[in-house]
Amino acid sequence: MKKVMLAACFLFSALYFTSCEDEELSKSTFALEESSSVVKWKGYSPVLYHDGSFQVQSQDIQVVDGKVTSGTFTIPIASIENFDLPDEVKPVLLNHLKSPDFFNLALHPTASFNITKVQPLASTAEGGNYTVTGDFSMLGQTHPVSFPAKINLQGGKLELEASFKLDRTKWGMTYAADPALGDHHVLPEVDIQFDLTANEK
Repeated sequence: MKKVMLAACFLFSALYFTSCEDEELSKSTFALEESSSVVKWKGYSPVLYHDGSFQVQSQDIQVVDGKVTSGTFTIPIASIENFDLPDEVKPVLLNHLKSPDFFNLALHPTASFNITKVQPLASTAEGGNYTVTGDFSMLGQTHPVSFPAKINLQGGKLELEASFKLDRTKWGMTYAADPALGDHHVLPEVDIQFDLTANEK
């Protein structure tokens, strides 16, 4: 009988302290402030470049004990903008980027990034204080990407900044990817920059 009572006490204690530990975890959900959040892009040929931006949306950025643990970011392809061309020329480039040669907007209206891991960096020399790893989906394909990011969390406000290169050909975007095209060659790597601001829900 004593053994049964000891076992019951032990089980109760274990459940009690586990419950207390779980309650001590600070968990919160953040949503992007869409008006001040943007994904910037810059693509190159051997002789010129074009740059611009996309809108970005997210409602489920999870923060546990002051650290980002997960989140899904959706990029509407129709929101693409260009910065460097005159207004009368911009539609030509943007319509081409929305075509099957590039993003194929009609079949794939969004791209997305799903965070799977966030790890602190030992040094800020790499351009951030965390390494963010996740799955990037575009054109019906999903591949992992990883990049350094600067993440700042103060009160109910979260800011994330990151710059990295993305090889578009890994997702099947191979238009003009042949170097033999000379000046008409579109380089595979595109510069991507995240400037994101989120608020606690």
